[in-house]
Amino acid sequence: MSEKKCSCGCGRDASKTPEYRVPVGGEITLADLPVGMTATIVKVMPKARGRKKFADVGLVPGTELLMEAHAPFGGLLRVKIMETSMALHCDDAANIVLKKEA
Repeated sequence: MSEKKCSCGCGRDASKTPEYRVPVGGEITLADLPVGMTATIVKVMPKARGRKKFADVGLVPGTELLMEAHAPFGGLLRVKIMETSMALHCDDAANIVLKKEA
């Protein structure tokens, strides 16, 4: 049986991380989205710091995005929104609720 390694290069066993479990209700946060998955933003939590900045770069409900990479030691995520790739801190990404594409 072969292990499924995380695609970001950190070497962890991706099958044992919570990001590969199917969420109840189909909603997850951006911080939990697996690399290579596409999802649509459902809402940005009101307590999110920089909520207006998120809107300025396209992180608004209804926008589709792609998780490109996780930093090897955590902390940052790289997402693609429309034709732009950007880095987000995991704490900020935890305030963005998504619905996975079927």
